[in-house]
Amino acid sequence: MNRRTLIRAGAGLAVLRSFPSPLLSASAQEKRASDIIELGPRKVRVSRLAAGSGTNGVGGASNQTRRLGLKGLADLFHAAYDQGVFFWDSADQYGTHPHVREALKRVPREKVVILTKTHASTEKEMRADIDRFRRELGTDYIDILLLHCMMDGGWPQRKRGAMAVIDELQAKGIVRTKGVSCHTMAALRTAASHPWVEVDLARFNPAGVQMDAPPAEVLPVLKQMKAAGKGIIGMKIYGAGALRNRADECLRFALASDVIDCFTIGHESIGELNDTIRRIAAAGRRG
Repeated sequence: MNRRTLIRAGAGLAVLRSFPSPLLSASAQEKRASDIIELGPRKVRVSRLAAGSGTNGVGGASNQTRRLGLKGLADLFHAAYDQGVFFWDSADQYGTHPHVREALKRVPREKVVILTKTHASTEKEMRADIDRFRRELGTDYIDILLLHCMMDGGWPQRKRGAMAVIDELQAKGIVRTKGVSCHTMAALRTAASHPWVEVDLARFNPAGVQMDAPPAEVLPVLKQMKAAGKGIIGMKIYGAGALRNRADECLRFALASDVIDCFTIGHESIGELNDTIRRIAAAGRRG
């Protein structure tokens, strides 16, 4: 973690410590990792918690692939499934498609929801990606396909070729629902207003660590998305690990939100996964 990240994390923790926990817990009752959520206008049924696989994911690898390997990450996906967490979050950037494929050897394809992400911009790039993705994942269809890491408000113009192909794939049943992941406020605002977006992956935690802006600025945009009927998946719930020692507060914040439908967290062991599932249940029981 660099100095800038440490400074932001420290500032964020000050906000976190002052967050009104009783207010959160009042609306966070009876929520569990295995709750079934109907996501977005297509009402794709997902578990509240997604098993993430992209911690420090870049260049075709992540903490999960580096530390767990093919079998270890497949075992983690399977352990999640055994506890009702049937929503698996992957991406080309993380290099986790083969790990999903390995996990699918032990789980019926129709019993899980697979999310993946593409950096394609042109029609040609997207056609190549979808063919490769399906081979790597070992599946004929993808439940949720996102344009990965939008950084500017003009992304629909840059991505229009890929978007057109995704529309075609959706009409054929190869993609069930579509959207974007956002990494700036400009991109997030565009996603909120653009009719193409059905699902958004948004950075969300009470301290604003590794977010597009402080929560007070992000929340109105997410409310706009929600009012438009879009599905919202939270990410960076623990601030890319900087807030892991405040996990309970972060989970209560996510559970109490009226805009986040579900959220993804990357774990690096089955023990970490089990701990998060237990903490979600505890936070959901508090009143």
